[in-house]
Amino acid sequence: MWAEEIDKENGIYKLDNIPFYGPLIATDDEFYAEFDESEQMLTYQKTTKHSGNSIVLVIITQDGFNKEIIRDRFKELNCTSEGLNDSYFSMEILKDVNYSGIKKILSKYENDGILEYAEPCLSEKHQEDLRNN
Repeated sequence: MWAEEIDKENGIYKLDNIPFYGPLIATDDEFYAEFDESEQMLTYQKTTKHSGNSIVLVIITQDGFNKEIIRDRFKELNCTSEGLNDSYFSMEILKDVNYSGIKKILSKYENDGILEYAEPCLSEKHQEDLRNN
């Protein structure tokens, strides 16, 4: 994970990239990390301040489907993403984006057999978006 140092003395950092896997953390969340002797690096311990952003993981299941079509569609809706390979990407949903519209699009693609998705880090704000629609 890429992170910005917020308070090095107290081990507080802010996530500065879109994670593909790992702890339940989203971009701009602040977290506590400490040095792990066995890993020989700083390791995430706990989130200390939630940004309100969410992370959705997407895998393309339809052979030959160009994932960039979907990534571009969501980019137009202010949801950036990072691709890992030809069939997998991680997408950031900013706090200000209404998640219910994003979920409808994801569900349509899923129902059409194009992709599957997971919501490992869905903020309270985005959960509220779903409850209100």
